[in-house]
Amino acid sequence: MKKEKYLLGIDIGTTATKGTLLHPSRGIVAEAEAPSQLVSRRAGWAEENPEEWWRNVGEVTRTCLQKASIAGKDVGGVGVSGMVPTLILVDRSGKVLRPSIQQNDARSFEEIVEFRRQVDEEDVLRRTGSAITQQSIGPKLLWLRRHEPEAMAHAAHLMGSYEYIVYRLTGSFTCERNWALESGLFDLHREDWDESLLRLSTISRDWLGRVAWPSEVVGGMNSDAALHTGLAEGTPVVTGSADHIASAFSAGVKSPGDLLVKLGGAGDILYDLDRPVVDSRLFLDYHVIPGKYLINGCMAASGSIIKWFRNELARGADYAVLDAEGSSTPCGSDGLVLLPYFLGEKTPINDPLARGVLFGLTLSHTRGHIYRAILEGIAYGFQHHLAVLAERNLRAGKARVTNGGARSALWKQVTADVLGIPLEEVADHPGSSLGAAYVAGMGIGQFKEWGEIERFIRVSNLVKPDPEAHGRYRDLFQVYRGLYDSLKEQFPALHRAVGGKA
Repeated sequence: MKKEKYLLGIDIGTTATKGTLLHPSRGIVAEAEAPSQLVSRRAGWAEENPEEWWRNVGEVTRTCLQKASIAGKDVGGVGVSGMVPTLILVDRSGKVLRPSIQQNDARSFEEIVEFRRQVDEEDVLRRTGSAITQQSIGPKLLWLRRHEPEAMAHAAHLMGSYEYIVYRLTGSFTCERNWALESGLFDLHREDWDESLLRLSTISRDWLGRVAWPSEVVGGMNSDAALHTGLAEGTPVVTGSADHIASAFSAGVKSPGDLLVKLGGAGDILYDLDRPVVDSRLFLDYHVIPGKYLINGCMAASGSIIKWFRNELARGADYAVLDAEGSSTPCGSDGLVLLPYFLGEKTPINDPLARGVLFGLTLSHTRGHIYRAILEGIAYGFQHHLAVLAERNLRAGKARVTNGGARSALWKQVTADVLGIPLEEVADHPGSSLGAAYVAGMGIGQFKEWGEIERFIRVSNLVKPDPEAHGRYRDLFQVYRGLYDSLKEQFPALHRAVGGKA
């Protein structure tokens, strides 16, 4: 019988780097995290420091080893997940040339228009499975050529968040399939880079690593990484996974119709498919399970709006206090409706110039009203995605809820009430890092079947929607939809009025 080895999963998240140490028989034995900082130097910008992620990887790995009281040699495999498609430029020596440009960064709106003018958008959507949006890598590269030519002149490689960490661990330049697919530069049908889109983006395939499946072992831990992390030199490292895909898998989303709602810094909603479905309003991803897909939406800002409100307007009030104030506020926030487009918006409207709006304010409204309206506005964003899925005759079966927001009883209840579906809460869900650890286990043969993930999942609570609240929210959702339609021509005008600053 093969000796069981520990498995390390690392997730490069927006606000923290997290590590999960998994034992095939004993389950999760240790967890650790270290904070990371999202920087927005100008409106619509979102950047982070990859070197901070790397420092965090060393810290969380050593902490996990210490908590589990094991040696680095006891870890049999490492998997990394992360935000996608983050853009990182490195030179020939592997040095990072500038901060990462995050997937929700909205600076390249002019280049998006330019990109769209030079292609047949419908043809690009059919070929790549991706619409040309603020998430697309091509327009961001055009922006860099225009505004930071020196960085582009020294660039030799382009990679994402978890690909960068895998490179630091192994020295191997690889590209996980979902970074490739979500970049908008990859032909879904030929499963290869689209040369015409690469040329339009002003790069060649030499900039991009070899495209690999998540569980493929791409190299062994190099000596520098072993010294940095405390793991043994030569420890196998797999390609890794997009964070939202690893998180959905580790929440049990693996059968057609399964749905996951992630209440995180950005809001994700994912739906399991056995076949690819292409829609310009949604993203399409490969599942970690070969032959399966996930159609999904990502809102640029969700929990980050709550954090902003707490820090900037609520004087750092405890979240429990804000939840209590929001709970004492009537359903519908006495007529307040929020558009959660604080970083522009990705799906389903794909509008980088959209901005946050709080509609319906009166002098009778309190802090609790505004807080609840934020939660409701985020939930309306999720409902907008379900409406798009319904247009494609895709309806939710089993639905689960995870991430930090799942700790808030109010946020969960508001979400269930708006969506009108029961939500199963996954207990103590470590998120993407668990999925990354399991993917590593598949890569080194510790697990034989993808379905074994169920051994590490426990549903703790079922949040049932209130029919009366759902009825009220159904009416307010129409107000929410009408607000954007009424204002979408004003967002470009606002942009021009402030001097075109993004």
